[in-house]
Amino acid sequence: MTIRTGNSYYLPSPMLRPADAAVEARTKFILVTGGVCSSLGKGVTTSSVGALLRSEGFRVSSIKIDPYVNVDAGLMSPFEHGEVYVLQDGGEVDLDLGNYERWLSVHLRRDHNITTGKVYNTLIQRERQGKYLGKTVQVVPHFTNEVVEHILRVSQIPVDGSGLKPQVCMIELGGTVGDLESAPFVEALRTLRFMIPPEDFCLIHCTYLPVMGGGQKTKPSQHSCRTLLSSGLMADFLVCRSEHVLAPDCRKKLSQQCGIQEKDIIGAHNVPSMYQVPVEFHRQGMVDRVLHKLRLDRSAGMPALDASVTIPDVNTFAKFANILQNPQNKVVRIGFVGKYVSGGSDAYFSVLQTFEHCCIALEVRLDIVYVDSEMLEGKDAPEATALLLKCDGIFVAGGFGVRGIDGKVAAAKLARENDIPYFGVCLGMQVALIELARNLLGHADANSAEFNPTTTNPVVRIMDCDKTQMGANMHLGLREVHLIEKDSIMTKIYGGADHVLERHRHRYEFNMEYFQRLKDVGVRFSGVSDASLGPLNRVEAIEIPKNRFFLAVQYHPEFITTPVDPSPPFLAFVAAAARKEFAWPTTINSRGAPAS
Repeated sequence: MTIRTGNSYYLPSPMLRPADAAVEARTKFILVTGGVCSSLGKGVTTSSVGALLRSEGFRVSSIKIDPYVNVDAGLMSPFEHGEVYVLQDGGEVDLDLGNYERWLSVHLRRDHNITTGKVYNTLIQRERQGKYLGKTVQVVPHFTNEVVEHILRVSQIPVDGSGLKPQVCMIELGGTVGDLESAPFVEALRTLRFMIPPEDFCLIHCTYLPVMGGGQKTKPSQHSCRTLLSSGLMADFLVCRSEHVLAPDCRKKLSQQCGIQEKDIIGAHNVPSMYQVPVEFHRQGMVDRVLHKLRLDRSAGMPALDASVTIPDVNTFAKFANILQNPQNKVVRIGFVGKYVSGGSDAYFSVLQTFEHCCIALEVRLDIVYVDSEMLEGKDAPEATALLLKCDGIFVAGGFGVRGIDGKVAAAKLARENDIPYFGVCLGMQVALIELARNLLGHADANSAEFNPTTTNPVVRIMDCDKTQMGANMHLGLREVHLIEKDSIMTKIYGGADHVLERHRHRYEFNMEYFQRLKDVGVRFSGVSDASLGPLNRVEAIEIPKNRFFLAVQYHPEFITTPVDPSPPFLAFVAAAARKEFAWPTTINSRGAPAS
């Protein structure tokens, strides 16, 4: 079989019939769209269906289409866009890709995120190089062809460690069907739909059922399906978001008006935990129906080739949901100090997901107390301080910009002086270093060059990078972290490994001129970028041994975590806050680094 990116995608051998094994060898596509309104949970739907297929043994990949003109999510405000998620290759992408990775146990690349800006950037570069031979470059066919070719190419990339191409590629189209900015992508997906055999394409449309006059109303969903149909696409499945369980009469009416079988209309009512969503989908027979539509036989699935990778099934998701809803152990209160806490949880989505994974592993319930770092600076400081003193642990999140920095420094000082377990990530490590330089070394003006370029004690300096632009010029992606202190927290929680692989996203780093001075006053530097570099090292982790638990890391451990394999630094922090003993691993496997 040949794969092409011209007018024909598949050129199967004439001796093969559709029912032959060659059908199973082709990559199937599941498109997830949304209608009626935004924030319907398309990402959770995509992750849930993909996770259920993964649990059946299928190799699953996922692509997210974002119809914004930004090339990537790197420069977007956390208040407006939410978290910027970082992939292994340094791609700065939408937070939905993080959910795909966590639930599907895969590692995606920057090419798994398509944006309007990325497509136009490619087209413009080609046009400037004369590759269109003087033709007028248009949305149709040039933009749409580029999208289709991108999808076909990326859908073949192995993502699960098997080295084999995916059997199923999930595609989530961001935004709402009918939006002007998503129209070119809808046309591209229509083109894809008719380039491949009908059994290789499945469309799941997410809608919303508002309650008015005491009952669920289907009219908005009907209009949304017709809008989709007018664009040349027809839904195979409806996922109906609602406050309460989908009413039988609504299911029947939607089937009649939208041309979809009743058994292919899936209710998605509000549930206490995201992990309940795949359980509900499975209970309503969604997996069987999707496999039937795509003509996939369960015998085509296979167990993960890497024995260290655990793929959760529907029973595992049910167990996760039960643990989170009915924790058997104590409540642990974590003071969450951040710059974007007033903007909603999406700004720290992966962090909160990681805390949830820790709750599952330790079977505790977290009571997260959000404290805007600015509250620790002014007239609200006494009240905010009192809140943190009542916490079992203090977490200081990452961020950019000078706003609220002194509040974060105050949080680190509060934790250190009161022996409250402390964990800082990225900026959370930098403010801890500033605090230590100010209060242990006596440098009152110690600061980061990011916040005070003229300070005489720049304990945090800017990296050697291109300072003329901001996009994608940071220290990004998967990098080695070498563990250089054998009796440290880091060595313990990473199973004795001499190095691990973690993801990074920062532009500023510790100034090595202060290394020995801080070491002399009790700071342990337990992680560095490369043990062979000496004074040229980049510090990756610091600890204060005299405290019960004080750990801060420069990298972002929340970007490599799953419900069955929580991030070790987060897990250690929550265990310390809960005063709970935990059996740490003797080797590190799914994090991609060999044990020593």
